[in-house]
Amino acid sequence: MSDEPNVSLGSDDDLETISLEADVVVVGGGVAGLVAALECAKVGLRVTVLERREEVGGCVGRVELDGLTLDSGAESFATRGGSVEELLGALGLAGDIERPNPAGAWLAMPGSSGTLTAAPLPRTGVLGIPANPLGDDVRRIIGWGGAIRAYADRIMPIVRIGRAHSLGQLVRSRMGQAVLDRLVTPISAGVYSADPDDLDLDVVAPGLNEAMTRAGSLSGGVGELVEARKAGSAVLGLRGGMHRLVDALRRELERFGVTVVVFAEVNGLERSHNEAPEWRVTATTPVAELIVDARYVVLAAPAQTSRRLLGDAVEGWADASSWPAAASVELVTLVLDAPALDAAPRGTGVLVASGTPGVTAKALTHATAKWSWLAEAAGGRHVVRLSYGRAGEPNPLDGLDDDEVARLALADAAALLGVALDESMLRASARTAWRDALSHAALGQRDRVRALDEALAAEPGIEATGSWVSGTGLASVIPHALAAARRIRHDAVHPGDIA
Repeated sequence: MSDEPNVSLGSDDDLETISLEADVVVVGGGVAGLVAALECAKVGLRVTVLERREEVGGCVGRVELDGLTLDSGAESFATRGGSVEELLGALGLAGDIERPNPAGAWLAMPGSSGTLTAAPLPRTGVLGIPANPLGDDVRRIIGWGGAIRAYADRIMPIVRIGRAHSLGQLVRSRMGQAVLDRLVTPISAGVYSADPDDLDLDVVAPGLNEAMTRAGSLSGGVGELVEARKAGSAVLGLRGGMHRLVDALRRELERFGVTVVVFAEVNGLERSHNEAPEWRVTATTPVAELIVDARYVVLAAPAQTSRRLLGDAVEGWADASSWPAAASVELVTLVLDAPALDAAPRGTGVLVASGTPGVTAKALTHATAKWSWLAEAAGGRHVVRLSYGRAGEPNPLDGLDDDEVARLALADAAALLGVALDESMLRASARTAWRDALSHAALGQRDRVRALDEALAAEPGIEATGSWVSGTGLASVIPHALAAARRIRHDAVHPGDIA
């Protein structure tokens, strides 16, 4: 094994073949892969990480714009479970955890005469489902007719309530199309890049089925969940940006001697024919073929790569075509000189209802209004982030060059924020694309993942992790990666025992 803890094969290295040996090889250098690698390395296992891109971190990345270091992907984390905060504390970052501006976001929607209108999102709800359908903030968005239809949920029979599967079908049947289109769909698109009809209720709103049964209505069940929420913010961030988590993980990996190889496109996974269960991973780099022999393998790459490798290597697991199609998602970041945004006219951001005229983006975050540390760093400039792309639809930015994307995003930002913005105000822009965003919340996905888990349990020495099996967001990804790594650790220390 190389003595260097970090190996880049994107240089002028003239070796034709490089062979490495490790206890654990991790395919994929996103947060899941880095967390799993560190957890294994802590007990003395020799670990090699293979990452296809130039930088590790996956969906938690950075971009340099106009002298600012900004998040190019995830810019916050959910507090549920406490796993992210615990990891940040272990990495020495607990003191830099910050709360967002509580002002909240707005909703952009079709108005009268084919115009765009906007209103603050209701605060007492779950995934846009209102606890009080007749509240002023709800009526402002869905009108009296929609509110009365939604209130009918309170007096409808509770037949089959408590056994709902599809988020969209439940909302439509209990509260009507207006609540679904105006309140629930924008959040589903913004968070999951998916239609609510395709989302598993028990995944996106755990406990709501049971709460509905107790309360006798959907709005009553939502009210129970709202009341049960712990005090404090549901999301938190990190001063300086969430990309600092990746930097801290890299430092720890270096400290434990983990080999990180970038520019490594993994193209093969097979079980070795040695006495002990071992694996051979092959990868192509710009200058060499790489072979890694290891006792254990962790697949932490995106869905398409991981499923392809699993289909080749794991007997008894059929990569069924029923897996949901991945969404093509792209994030565009703008740095602006726009004093009209100083007052944060649309709170911390805007979600976009389907059919809203004159807008292509599905969501906007006013990052300098959301995070005080960023406003300080920006020194009067404004940072906005716009999201494009939904599951089952072509990404509207496909085929556009960077200048065209920047102009479109600037026009969308002006429409969503309700202020005039022109190209003279644009100081810098960047775009970040994910073409393999698979939602764990899709209907049937739990069963597909369960079948995968059963196949992996019967195959010694291999684990799969990452958002495509764990769920969206760091609060899902990190504990799943830790659990996968701990099963490997247990087997390595106590071979043959059942963890």
